[in-house]
Amino acid sequence: MTVALLLLAAYVLDRMVGDPRSLPHPVVLMGKAITALERLIRRFVRQRSLKRAGVLLPLLVAGGSWLLTASLLWLLSEISPWLALAAEAWLLSTTIAAKGLKDAGMAVYVELRRGDLPAARQALGMIVGRDTASLDSPEIVRGTVETVAENIVDAIISPLFYALLGGAPLAMAYRAVNTLDSMVGYKNDKYRDLGWASARLDDVANYIPARITALLLTLCARLLRLDWRRCWRTVHRDARLHPSPNSGYPESAVAGALGIRLGGENVYHGVASFRAYMGDPLRSLEPEDIIITSRMMLLSSSIFVVFCAALAFIGTGG
Repeated sequence: MTVALLLLAAYVLDRMVGDPRSLPHPVVLMGKAITALERLIRRFVRQRSLKRAGVLLPLLVAGGSWLLTASLLWLLSEISPWLALAAEAWLLSTTIAAKGLKDAGMAVYVELRRGDLPAARQALGMIVGRDTASLDSPEIVRGTVETVAENIVDAIISPLFYALLGGAPLAMAYRAVNTLDSMVGYKNDKYRDLGWASARLDDVANYIPARITALLLTLCARLLRLDWRRCWRTVHRDARLHPSPNSGYPESAVAGALGIRLGGENVYHGVASFRAYMGDPLRSLEPEDIIITSRMMLLSSSIFVVFCAALAFIGTGG
């Protein structure tokens, strides 16, 4: 019963409040810890030993996040069980980013509807790593849809999945793994050795949630009267083509449901990179595709949190 209420409370809290800048956010602290540890490792570890040292990052950051969260909740429970429950609900809400994801997509959509391409490019550049300075409207829409779709896993389904299994400590450990991947999980010369363990652990952590997300998005496609059959077929055909073992599932599901094609050429710091196509170009990309993708994101996350709460309720005997 307690776990069920915690999951629902955390999700509602995120949907209502999001991440106020006035409050300290655990991910910011994780980022600072990762930066400090990276500097320390590079200072004392030789280049040839970086691959072995790379294992330390997820162990220390993810393990430390779990330990600190669990210790804090234990200390608060010694003061008051209600205080611990309130803190856990807030901590869980910081691992979820449904409101932030929706707001980021809407910021791009609003500028596109105004016809202000420079502002739309700038808004997109806040949430993607690709170069946006020369993108036209369809490419801006593609970047936004891909980002919202991909982050349904990282920012919502995975945190809820791990919260169901291990409460705020495990959800916070997952968030640490995901933050590590976004900071050091690159295959370039700088991070190939130091970040390999973080990237691999992120792939493993998101493996089950990504596939759950594809199922949820197919259900959402049906509920929203989109083409759910094409959604499911596209997942089976295209998800495995994505360079990520997980990101292709939500992206291909959204592409199939909307009847659009995602993927193609992206430019990162002036260097072009081709990403496999997801879906079929049955029509051109339109700004409204951002709205529909956001609706699929919010509906799928709402369904999943209710499902997780029901499982927790049943698992504790009601």
